[in-house]
Formats: sequence, structure tokens, C-alpha cells
Amino acid sequence: MMTKEANSKNNIQDLMLVNYCHPDCVPMLNIMRLPEEEAYAKAYEMAAQHPETTAFYRFADFENYYPSRMKQDAFLYARFKELGGQPEEEHPLSFVVQGSDYLKEWFANGVETRLPLKDVEPCHISFTIGDSGYDFQQKGSVELLTVDDLYQRMAEYEDFETFLKSTGRGYVEVQLWSDKYVK
Repeated sequence: MMTKEANSKNNIQDLMLVNYCHPDCVPMLNIMRLPEEEAYAKAYEMAAQHPETTAFYRFADFENYYPSRMKQDAFLYARFKELGGQPEEEHPLSFVVQGSDYLKEWFANGVETRLPLKDVEPCHISFTIGDSGYDFQQKGSVELLTVDDLYQRMAEYEDFETFLKSTGRGYVEVQLWSDKYVK
């Protein structure tokens, strides 16, 4: 019989990272990586084309979203480096662990990109329990986890779903700090 710890270790190796992209967007891009003027133009264009789409509501208020997101990404970047991470990008690509029906619908059931967690070097990936943007706006900080931190949190649970349920949050967000895994 497998111990909980061994079972959890096996489960983390099998975890899948999932990125959702609206059907009218190109997967694996981040608007924050564009020069500021281009980012504003693209945000307004997408918000105007999709006024009723949840995925673009924040782009309708880009004057507030952009500076807040810049601060958030800078915070996450600095914190990840403090934890020993080696980010190759200033602005991460966002995924969730094992997917999320809520986010899939939020992005209009668009393109899904899947990446096995075991294929990503720990120095290129971080996690937050729930939405890092929401937490940053509410608290001015975010609890960032490494792969080892996530493993330790999951160790006392039978599987990822049980762990996730225990958090009271809808998903575990992933920040992928290198593009080499998605090219």
C-alpha cells in the first residue's frame, strides 16, 4: 500500500498545467510584454470587439488595469527571485494546475494549451492559491509558492482535487517564467 506522501509525490508528477486563450486571441502571448502604447491599443481593440466577453472586461478599464498589473508582475518577479527562481521573462505566462471549468468558460471555451508539470524546471515556475491579481489588489501582496512548496502543501492530501477543495479557492494559478516550454 502506498503512503499518502508517496501517493502525493506521484500525483504532483502527473499534474497538468493548462492555459486558456479566447478564440479571438493568439495562445501563449501576454499583453504586458508589448510596449505600453501597443498594449493600450490592443486592449482597447479587444474590449471594443468583445464588450460582453468576460475575458476582456479588464481591458475596458486598462488605465487602471495596466499599472496595477505592472506592479503585480514586478512583485511576483522579485518574490520568485527571492525564493530561488530564475525567471527568464519579466511577465509570466499564466496557467492553472489541472484546469478550471470556470476559467475555460471565462475564456469562451477557446484554445487550451496543456503542459505537464514534470516537463518544467522548478526554477522557471511559481504558483499561487487562487487568482494572484485579485489577491494583489486586495492585499497588496501575494503568497507565492515554489514547486517544493506546492508539494509540501499537497503532501497531506490524497490527491490534487482534495487539496484544492481544502483551500477554498477555485484553482491554483501558475506563473511560467520561461517561454522555452511553449515554443
